[in-house]
Amino acid sequence: MNIQYHNVNLNSTSGPNSFAAKLHKYMVKIGWSFGSFDPDAYLCFIESQWPQFDRPMVQRLDGIYFNSKFDYETQNRRIKRTYEIANGVVFQSNFNKELTFKYFGECDNYTIIHNGADLETIETVKPLEFNKYENLWACASSWRPHKRLQDNINYFLEHSGENDGLIVAGAVPTPDRIKHPRIHYAGMLHQKQLYSLYKKAKYFIHLAWLDHCPNVVVDARACGCHIICSSAGGTREIAGPDSTIILEDEWDFKPVRLYEPPKINFNKKLDTSNEACYNNIDMTFVAKKYANYIENIISEFS
Repeated sequence: MNIQYHNVNLNSTSGPNSFAAKLHKYMVKIGWSFGSFDPDAYLCFIESQWPQFDRPMVQRLDGIYFNSKFDYETQNRRIKRTYEIANGVVFQSNFNKELTFKYFGECDNYTIIHNGADLETIETVKPLEFNKYENLWACASSWRPHKRLQDNINYFLEHSGENDGLIVAGAVPTPDRIKHPRIHYAGMLHQKQLYSLYKKAKYFIHLAWLDHCPNVVVDARACGCHIICSSAGGTREIAGPDSTIILEDEWDFKPVRLYEPPKINFNKKLDTSNEACYNNIDMTFVAKKYANYIENIISEFS
């Protein structure tokens, strides 16, 4: 099968595009081709400016807008239009599906495929040579208020041992940095540097509020980290059966001020014994699920 990407830049390091690069690598490995000549289908990430497609189009959604401090309906306009003309939709988490259904209405043909990790590349990366601490903790993000950097740090300070250290990856403005001798700010790291950090770390903290399916959590888990995350959003779906999930109030899907997240109580933890955590984070498995779904869409179209 030959697929043409739409709204994808494989040279970009943004979340959707970095996932697209992983998906591309593994779909090629299982025999798919990608080019603009005579495609069997289009795979559109998030939104399109095109009013229609001449071949079946599958939309891959990684989130929609609901921040009440902004004009979220206008922000969602092209995403919703693409959603309405798509022949099929891939949601990256059940949370993402429920949110989209609430704002855009239900669609007839969809699937949920969680993000995966590039295990082949991870295997080639050595753990970070940083032996200052008994246990290393890590967190990484494009730090915005709902990613809760300060809560990540406070959780570390409350739950770490005296010989534990935390490395924060991602750009953090100097005024936002909590100064502590066991906290280190690494700045922006490229993908293999992140893998190296994750392979050294014992714990990965991601207490972001209403996140959808963060690649950093999938990658950290694939590198062997114990995940600590919030129950609010889709992160819990990919955190793993042995994760620590901090219990928060259920969100009613009404617009909220996303950058003003509620206070979080570290003492409230979700019992994960019955939690339906997504277990297969191998991109080979993920690529095959995309391939099977797109093949079904193509067969229905013809």
